Amino acid sequence: MSRVYRDAFGIPHLRADDPYELAFAQGRVTALDRAWQIEVERRRATGTSAAVLGPDAVPWDRFARQARLADTAERCLHALDGDTAAWVRAYVDGVNAGLPEGARRAPEFATAGGKAPRETTGPEAAGPDVSGPDATGPDVPGPDAAGLAPGRWEPWTPMAVWLSHHILFAHFPAKLWREAVAGRLGPDAIALFAADGLGTSGSNGWLVPGDRTVTGAALIAGDPHRFIEDPGFYQQIRLACPEFDVAGLAVPGVPGIAHFGHAGSVAWAITNAMADYQDLYRERLRRVAGRVEALGPDGWRPCAAHVEVVEVAGESPVEVEVVETGRGPVVVPGGSGRESAWEAVSLRYPPRVRRDLGFAALPALLRAKTVADVDRALDRWAEPVNVVLAADVEGGLLHRVAGVVPVRHPDNALRIVPAWEPGYEWSGRYAPMPRRAVSGITVMANERGLAAPLGVEFAAPYRAARISGLLGGSPRWSAGEMAAVHTDTLVPGAGPLLDLLAGLDGLGVEAARLRDRLLGWDRRMDAGSTGAAEYAAVRAEVVRRLAAHSALAALAGVDAEVPEVFRPWLALTPRVAYALENLLTTDRLPGLDRAALADLARAALEDVTARGEATGVRWGDLHRLDPWRAVPFPAAPDAAPAEAGLPGDHDCVLSTSSVPGVTHHFARGPAARYVWDLSRRDGSLWIVSFGASGVPGDPHRRDQHPLWLRGELVPVVTDWDLLTEERHDH
Repeated sequence: MSRVYRDAFGIPHLRADDPYELAFAQGRVTALDRAWQIEVERRRATGTSAAVLGPDAVPWDRFARQARLADTAERCLHALDGDTAAWVRAYVDGVNAGLPEGARRAPEFATAGGKAPRETTGPEAAGPDVSGPDATGPDVPGPDAAGLAPGRWEPWTPMAVWLSHHILFAHFPAKLWREAVAGRLGPDAIALFAADGLGTSGSNGWLVPGDRTVTGAALIAGDPHRFIEDPGFYQQIRLACPEFDVAGLAVPGVPGIAHFGHAGSVAWAITNAMADYQDLYRERLRRVAGRVEALGPDGWRPCAAHVEVVEVAGESPVEVEVVETGRGPVVVPGGSGRESAWEAVSLRYPPRVRRDLGFAALPALLRAKTVADVDRALDRWAEPVNVVLAADVEGGLLHRVAGVVPVRHPDNALRIVPAWEPGYEWSGRYAPMPRRAVSGITVMANERGLAAPLGVEFAAPYRAARISGLLGGSPRWSAGEMAAVHTDTLVPGAGPLLDLLAGLDGLGVEAARLRDRLLGWDRRMDAGSTGAAEYAAVRAEVVRRLAAHSALAALAGVDAEVPEVFRPWLALTPRVAYALENLLTTDRLPGLDRAALADLARAALEDVTARGEATGVRWGDLHRLDPWRAVPFPAAPDAAPAEAGLPGDHDCVLSTSSVPGVTHHFARGPAARYVWDLSRRDGSLWIVSFGASGVPGDPHRRDQHPLWLRGELVPVVTDWDLLTEERHDH
């Protein structure tokens, strides 16, 4: 028997007699609170989202099919130990039990305007059946005959959802970019653009040991930075049974509390390690007697190949050829599908090779009582590779990397490697995970630190250095004081551009005044700062002019040469934006010497001045949240109000990341904030964007959002007498 309680913010606190009942309850409450959100995630994980979201979702669905996400998830489920598999299945049973009521509460299902097309993969498709009892199936009835019915979850669906969220986390598309840079500008130019992904990784985490806190017990705090989604990516939840009692941030659709949790006697948190553990291989393919073959080190070998069909709302279905070589699935097809011989690019990633996503770590983490328990649980971790901080009430401290990184040729980590040449195979061994004894305040912020041996590109050191500096400025810290660190807006990366502006001559009167104001600016990206707005306007113009410069002309349009899902990694203007510091201080690009850069900056200043675009404007007038919403239907009145302007920038601790030169709006930032207090759990604090509920019109849909916007946190409630019990049948 399970029981559901809620606090003042609608955050679910669940109690049950054993972990399996508790997993069922977590699945059920997730379906009640986030039915539409997890329906979209299930469809994305199975490559069936375009059937509801329309043509814009086709590129992702194509990639999900080609990368074999659902099939990989099913393989990982079958390889699980029996207890973990039963625990995952209990969660799925809870999701399916709660979906009918959850769908009735979510207006998105009712406003779909008819049943979605049946999800099919073609009669010859291999792997899990993603057609199943779904949008038209009888197993999980929808809100009414005219609306969209939610699809039934399979036991492997949570694993597919997890993989869908993290398949691009190691930024393997950056290898496509590096290949393009090396081929067009030469290998030496790769380092000039050293910024993984979109250059906006921003997760922060820090541990303050007991000798530096007012209570004498450790504090762990931070903020995972992801694309801000509405409803939010993280689900605040508490899971309690006789074996454990854990509060933390779960991912809707996935059981347990993976990344950020407080079990009372021990707490843990992570950031992305920026490790490289996914490889791209250039494949030579041919069609012979109706089958596809790939050239490997041992000659031509048959591939697994079949055609799947992606249904598209409002348009004709799209056929997708799914090919898998001995290295892995083909994710950049290369040909049109009619050639007899062609080249393509395949992806090799550990969960598919090892049939392991690390889900066995999840129940082990829930049962952890000490840092040693967390450490042992994380030995089972796989995907994604994370840096971890943990502390317990006995003074135990942990700083380590967790996950799986294959041992292979160094070139594999840098570029696309030829599949037909020997030496690029995985050895069957995996890199040891680095760890370090904690001595004093410890910070993790995606920088080149503990995980340096495992990666190629890391975030700039600014955030980590700034957090360390802030924490070093006080002899003792309390949980409530952590918000000041979360919301710090100093932008250290402004230096190279301001230094360039300082040396300019020949400026017009107004441009010179703008330059002088920028040189006197405090370098804080505060929402009310006119200096921050002026800096952003000049920076954007410099980025645009650099991207259009003849020295980089060879890189223009390379994003059009890859599948659409990878284009953000190859779009030139964002790449220039996040490499701006390097590009303004290099002498490696012909035509972009110091004098040329000065001319470019001078023209940018004059143009910004002439347009008057920053005159009297504050940063918050420009820097607004643009969250991702997977709602193709008319939204509820509360779903999309005008978002308030926010402070921060991608190099700030408050890493609200816009794309300079493209937009001042931002879609990436702190999806949640937390402070875990080891002196007493009810002294801990947390917040998410929007709220605990994903149901439009629910009082808890957006009640945390005003606080999140202001950088405030709410208490973690642990006293059951202060919670309100809900009555349910299960």
